[in-house]
Amino acid sequence: MANIMDEFHLYGAEYNCSFFNGEGFSGEVENWGKAQLYGADECGEVDTFWSDSWFYQREYPFPDDENFNSFGVTSPTIQLSEMEIEKFMKVSEEESLGQAPKQDHSRPPSLASIEIPSNHDSGCKQFAGQNQKDSKRVNEKEVGCRRLSTEGILRMAGARFIQSSQKINDLPMVGQPYFASFSNLSDKEKEEIDLAQNLLASAEKVANQQFDSGSKLLQWCNHPSFKQGTTVERVVYYFAEALQEKIERETGKWSSCKLKENDPIDIDDATMTPDSTSLAYQQGIPFAQAAQFAGIQAILENVANEKQIHIIDFAIRCGVHWTALMQALAARYECPVQLLKLTAIGTASKLKIEKTCDRLMSFAETEKLPFSFKIVMVQDMLELDDGLLEVESHEAIVVYLPFILRTMLRMPNRIESLLKVVKNIKASLMVINEIEGSHNSQNFVNRFIEAVFFYGVYFECSETCLGRNQKERRNIESMYFSQAIRNIVATEENQRKIRHVSINIWRAFFARFRMEEIELSAASLYQARLVIKKFACGASCTLDMNGKCLILGWKGTPLQSLSVWKFH
Repeated sequence: MANIMDEFHLYGAEYNCSFFNGEGFSGEVENWGKAQLYGADECGEVDTFWSDSWFYQREYPFPDDENFNSFGVTSPTIQLSEMEIEKFMKVSEEESLGQAPKQDHSRPPSLASIEIPSNHDSGCKQFAGQNQKDSKRVNEKEVGCRRLSTEGILRMAGARFIQSSQKINDLPMVGQPYFASFSNLSDKEKEEIDLAQNLLASAEKVANQQFDSGSKLLQWCNHPSFKQGTTVERVVYYFAEALQEKIERETGKWSSCKLKENDPIDIDDATMTPDSTSLAYQQGIPFAQAAQFAGIQAILENVANEKQIHIIDFAIRCGVHWTALMQALAARYECPVQLLKLTAIGTASKLKIEKTCDRLMSFAETEKLPFSFKIVMVQDMLELDDGLLEVESHEAIVVYLPFILRTMLRMPNRIESLLKVVKNIKASLMVINEIEGSHNSQNFVNRFIEAVFFYGVYFECSETCLGRNQKERRNIESMYFSQAIRNIVATEENQRKIRHVSINIWRAFFARFRMEEIELSAASLYQARLVIKKFACGASCTLDMNGKCLILGWKGTPLQSLSVWKFH
């Protein structure tokens, strides 16, 4: 029988941004056969539970503000205030809602293969000057002097779960750092550890197909009040819901009626329409803006000497991210832009893309920027070809792929087809923003644990940045996060659409296409850091470098990546 402990490893909105475009500020404002686009756990890249290094964090030097300030350049001011963004997005109160289906039993799943994700890959370098205390793992001193983070609670629950079940290598767990600290916890923290421990116990039962026992344990985890409770209570609630759905699917109790009731929203479609929730995420959570501005800086540098620029956006959504680029190009006095062409690729929601077009056209007029907008609709990415994009030889072509490749991971031929098109049109740059996670493992247990820790951190981030009592925070968690959790936990095979992988897995895939990763400039990194510092919660945000890729995280846990590529 599978046992949860066998592989339980501890790894180890108003602001001004300044863009550099070559003439100074333009304004303020492994191999494929092995990786198979699964998580790192599929490649065996896992630390051992008792590694001497798990409790500590390596620190690497990285340029601080003094280094960045040496650019010594000045320019006009571009201010994207909250009012301007809100006006552009035409905030409406209409809010959309949010699929899920079957498990491979070729080998018994094992919550014995639990892995607690590490805060940092060994390949990450951390920016100097960051709050190191926030990004270090919870230690004995922190337990005694302040409330544990959500991640700390989950780690202690995992350790308690192991302790309650068996000894590892005949060494009693009570001698380890976490256990020495239990006596210092508050009553509430102990309750939350017990709650998370019950969730893990239920997941083990589900992994071993002991569904009745798993359901009984879930009764302790899905009390309705938890949905509005603390961060840990909310995380446990949504994962308990997902486990219950998995039980019902596995036992044939998941009816067609429930399928319809729980039919997920199309996140891409939902974010096409600006509403208070999407605006709150855009303005309240730092990562979206930090990645966007760093990516825009990379684009500006790439097209600094180009007069005709063609941006191809595979996920235009509401389009607000392009307003900063448009402002920066409009303010470019040397080598003025003759035409900025934006092509939006879509597979659905044409009417919403047209509304985005109207907003951007209007914005371009106010900036007096020569601008054109083209929509290319395809039912399937396999239908996309060079001719549909109408590229011209004198254009500088940039391809923007924000959170789109992950949607095609279950259909790698779509990604291959897309990359062939990008190569054929001779794009000078490809900017990729993705979730930095490991949620594509074929093993249910590995996927479950990775997701618990990932979303535990994200829930804490959303509460800190948006506030516990904010309606928009509740909407983000109940609509978007919960849908992803359900899909990762409750479904298998082709019905599992949420498949986040790490930058290392993407590198292995891109290597097949002779793609070269480009190092982000100091100016791009400065953009990200400048944005982060404008947020009240910015001290908890971490910016790391994994090779040439920027990793954005919360207290050291990676959440997003930004990388820039070109073809050889």
